[in-house]
Amino acid sequence: MSLKIEIDNGSGFCFGVTTAIQKAEEELAKGNTLYCLGDIVHNGMECERLRQLGLITIDHEQMASLHNVKVLLRAHGEPPATYELARKNNIEIIDATCPVVLQLQKRIRKQYEASPSGEGASIVIFGKKGHAEVLGLVGQTQSEAIVIENFDEVSRLDFTRDIYLYSQTTKSLDEFHRIIEYIQQHISPTATFRSFDTICRNVANRMPNISSFATKHDLVLFVCGRKSSNGRVLYNECLRVNANTHMIEGPEEIDPAWLEGIETVGICGATSTPKWLMEQCRDALSNE
Repeated sequence: MSLKIEIDNGSGFCFGVTTAIQKAEEELAKGNTLYCLGDIVHNGMECERLRQLGLITIDHEQMASLHNVKVLLRAHGEPPATYELARKNNIEIIDATCPVVLQLQKRIRKQYEASPSGEGASIVIFGKKGHAEVLGLVGQTQSEAIVIENFDEVSRLDFTRDIYLYSQTTKSLDEFHRIIEYIQQHISPTATFRSFDTICRNVANRMPNISSFATKHDLVLFVCGRKSSNGRVLYNECLRVNANTHMIEGPEEIDPAWLEGIETVGICGATSTPKWLMEQCRDALSNE
C-alpha cells in the first residue's frame, strides 16, 4: 500500500522571516557583500543555503569592528544601541525587522518614556530571556524592563507598583491570559495594571491549526531547527495530540522503522522551517 504524505499548508516561514530572506537575496543578487546580525532564521540548513549565496553572519562584537559595510537586521529586531553603533561606524542598515515587532518596540519605548521605572512603574515583558526579539524590546527601556519567561515567574512581581504588561510576539496566548488573570487578582488597589496583547496572530493561530493537522495522521514529522523556540512550542503541541510525532532537522534523520504499519504521514514545521526542507523530507519518504 502506498504511503499518503501531506505537507501542512500552514507551516513554514512567517511573513517577517520571508521578507528578511527576500531582502537578503535581493542584495546578494546585486553582487554586494552583505552581513547579517545573528542567524537570519533559526534553521541551520536555510542559513547554510544563504551562506553559499554569500551572506556572512556576524555577532554584535564583530559588527563593532566593521565600518562602511551593509548589515541586515533580521525579523527579530534590535535594541537602539545597534542603530547607534551603525551610525558611528557608517554602516548601512538593511532593516528587515518584522512590522509586528517594530510596532511593539515603539509601544514599549513610548510607555517607558511616559512612565520611567524610577517613578514606580514596571514594564514587564512575557518572553524568553536572551531571545533576540526580547533583547530588542528590553533595549527600548534602557534595560529596565522585567522579563518573565513563564506563568511561574509572575508571582515575583511587585504588585504595589503600576504594571504595564507586553508579550514577545511568538509566545503562547493561553499562558499570556493566565498571567493577566494572576496580576489582576494580585495587583494593589492603589496601582494601575494594563496589558497589551502583542502576540502575532500569524504565529498564535498556528497552534490550533497544527493541532488539528497532527490528529489526522498516523505519523507526524515535525521539521525544525533545534534552536527554534517557536518550533519547540509547536512540536510539543503536535506531540500532545499525536504521540507518534518526531522532531527532525532534515530528511537524513528519518528512521525507516517509524514507517512500519503507517498509512499516512503529516509533515509540518515551525515559522523558521523552509518549505523546500519539508519537501525534501516528503521526497525522501517517497523513495523509501
